[in-house]
Amino acid sequence: MVTKFCSGSAPHFPMKKVLLLLWKTVLTSLGSLDEVHKWKNQKRANADLPPLTEDTHEVCKSMRAASPPASAADLIEQQLPKRNMRGSKKVLENLIKQSSLDDPFENGDDEITKEIEAMIGQEEDDRLPPPSPRPDTPVASKRLPWTPKVRQRDLESFLEYSRAKFVGLQIPGDLNSLAGLPQPIHEGVKVLKQHLYTSLSEVQIKREEEITKNPLSRPETELPNTASEILYQAMWNNLPQYMIALLKILLAAAPTSKAKTDSINILADVLPEEMPTTVLQSMKLGIDVNRHKEVIVKAISGLLLLLLKHFKLSHIYQFEYMSQHLVFANCIPLVLKFFNQNIMSYVSAKNNVPVLDYPNFVIGEQPELTAENLESGDEQQFCWRNIFSCINLLRILNKLTKWKHSRTMMLVVFKSAPILKRALKVKHAMMQLYVLKLLKMQTKYLGRQWRKSNMKTMSAIYQKVRHRLNDDWAYGNDMDARPWDFQAEECALRACVDHFNNRRYSSNGSDPELKPVDNCLTSVLGQYIELAPEFKDNYEKWIEREVFTTQIDWDQVLKH
Repeated sequence: MVTKFCSGSAPHFPMKKVLLLLWKTVLTSLGSLDEVHKWKNQKRANADLPPLTEDTHEVCKSMRAASPPASAADLIEQQLPKRNMRGSKKVLENLIKQSSLDDPFENGDDEITKEIEAMIGQEEDDRLPPPSPRPDTPVASKRLPWTPKVRQRDLESFLEYSRAKFVGLQIPGDLNSLAGLPQPIHEGVKVLKQHLYTSLSEVQIKREEEITKNPLSRPETELPNTASEILYQAMWNNLPQYMIALLKILLAAAPTSKAKTDSINILADVLPEEMPTTVLQSMKLGIDVNRHKEVIVKAISGLLLLLLKHFKLSHIYQFEYMSQHLVFANCIPLVLKFFNQNIMSYVSAKNNVPVLDYPNFVIGEQPELTAENLESGDEQQFCWRNIFSCINLLRILNKLTKWKHSRTMMLVVFKSAPILKRALKVKHAMMQLYVLKLLKMQTKYLGRQWRKSNMKTMSAIYQKVRHRLNDDWAYGNDMDARPWDFQAEECALRACVDHFNNRRYSSNGSDPELKPVDNCLTSVLGQYIELAPEFKDNYEKWIEREVFTTQIDWDQVLKH
């Protein structure tokens, strides 16, 4: 239905309801993200890997949200009248100096707020942006929220560099021999091994490499009968079209999108047959249209994240297949375009009418709908639906770019750093976590001057994001970041994914040269072959012409 709607063959479909039904159906049949975490530990146990003890949702509950100090200067400029700017110059300088020294998690925003209130005399300013969502402030912890991780390739790189420097020889694949290395290197290897982490993806990739090298001795195992595996088998052929269709609708529903003549109409089930004639009807229609778009963004972002999580749990190449087609469909610039707006206004938008919400609309007597009811909105200072959508889109962007240098460079090319920094104004711990992850990926490419002028953001990354012990994200010395390898990296990944899909799911994916040959005379001659009636009537003539009267060089036959 989604692809037919986007192609224009069925423009009458109520797309908001279709997408909500699709999202809830996938959520019910595949399972929620909490169940993904539980199943992931089960699969790790089957692969003889230690279980995961950290859950992102639980860790974020103990995090304290904080905004970078750059927003404080913006806040002062918005609140102070122009006539008081001359007298407040000294206070502004003091605040900026103080903000460069304070810890971002220690009362920075509270002190700035007190200074501002003292200067403006508790006056209300209509230009002040609405307050950001801030849940109960957790107790600050003196330890890092995440346990550091080290990949096996990082340990191998460390040993390779150390052996080349101190010994002058290499031992490929050996992670234990430390002969000739100084004692600090021994201690460093010990610490790295303590935090060594092997993911399910690495195990699955290693298995695929073994099958590719030894197709006869390491045949394909039986496919698991899971819901995500069944879904992938059914949709992998048409998955590119599905991704393009979903992103088209997401683009049309984005608040930053401009109406175009060639864009799809997602408001077919909202716009009335007759346009409103009164101010009240126009206000209600405007709220309905904005809410309609917000629900569509929520459904698509939730659906894409759910599919990515389940496909990654099922098999890494299923996840990579979907990720590549999202990238090919320009998902990365689309998400950045979505965030290139006044994000504080978006997360605090009030496009709900409490009188018309369920269950108020069906319980008790209904009050008369007036302009005051429409303007007041609900009592919440923020919209959890929009915060949910923003977090989902940030998580999708993280999954598409994690450990992919070519896609990280796309973030740099599209100038995502200032867009993402503006998103840090939303004081929500999980949302800030994924924004900081995206900033950490590209820090090494942004230059020394950017790092120097954004030390508060660098400190927030250090305190909130998981550490990779030998990752020099803050200095830009990564040898894996050579630009000429980007295209080769994507091509190699695509070749592996195509080989995986052809082998497991294509009808003609098996190589005929690798099929076993039946050499048993009894079974070959015992096969039933249907012969044509003409051949049965004239088989003696065929034998005489093709066998008896034809000279056969048996030496040549045996050679070939």
